[in-house]
Amino acid sequence: MESAVFVAERWILAALRNHTFFSVAELNRTIAKELVRLNNRKFQKLDTTRKELYETLDKPALKPLPASPYEYATWKKAKVNIDYHIEIDRHFYSVPYQLAREQVDVRITATTVEILFKNKRVASHQRSYRQGGFSVLHEHMPKSHQRHLEWTPSRIIHWAGKNGPKTQKLITHIMDSRTHPEQGFRSCLGIMRLATHYSPERLEKACHRALSIKAFSYKSVKSILKNGLDQQTLLFDQPDHPCTLNHNNIRGKKYYH
Repeated sequence: MESAVFVAERWILAALRNHTFFSVAELNRTIAKELVRLNNRKFQKLDTTRKELYETLDKPALKPLPASPYEYATWKKAKVNIDYHIEIDRHFYSVPYQLAREQVDVRITATTVEILFKNKRVASHQRSYRQGGFSVLHEHMPKSHQRHLEWTPSRIIHWAGKNGPKTQKLITHIMDSRTHPEQGFRSCLGIMRLATHYSPERLEKACHRALSIKAFSYKSVKSILKNGLDQQTLLFDQPDHPCTLNHNNIRGKKYYH
C-alpha cells in the first residue's frame, strides 16, 4: 500500500507540481487523465500493466456490491424495565412484555434500534432522538395495558369530573405535565380506580391534598388515602381566628379609655 502511494506521488502529484488549477473539478479531471496513463504504464520488471493485471486477475474475482450500503452500528446490553421498555439515549423503546427484567442485546444505527434476546430479534423500532419520549408497539403490551388505548384525555378528564372538581384538576394536571398525555394514562386510571376502595368524597379530599402539596402522582394519592391524611384539615383551609393573648403585661385597648 505504501509503495502504491509512493508511485501515485511520483507519477501523478509530482507531474502536476507546476500546474495551477482554478477549481477542484479541474484538478480532478487532470488527475483522472494521469491515473489512466499510470495504469497503462508497464512495470519495470514485468511485461504487463496495472490495467492488464486488473482485467485478468482482480476483475473476474470481484463479487456484486451488497444490495444496501454498509450501515455503521453499535451494540450494547440493556435490562428491560418492569414497564417492558429499554432506554437508549434517554428515549424508551418497547419490547414484548414477557421480557420484563430480562437482559437483551441492542443493535443501534442512525435509523434503527433492533432488540435481540438469546440471538433472536424480538423488536425493531425506527430510532428516535426525542429525549424522554416513548416508542411503543401495540403488540408488546399486555392485554390490560392495550385497553388503555381505548381511552382519550378528554374522556378521562370528563370521568374525573364526575368525582369532583379537585379530582378533575389533578387528573388534568398530570396529563398536562407529560410530553404526551397518553404517558399519564396509567397514573390517572390508577387514581380513578381508587374510588372502588374508598368513597368518592375521600378521593376528592385526597386529590385536594395532593394538589396543595404538589404531589401529582397515583402513589401520592394512594398514600394519602392509606394513611388517612385526607381526613385531616389542611392548615390553609382552617378558618381565620384573631389571635388573643391574656397577659399582665398586655394592657389592651380598654386601658386607654
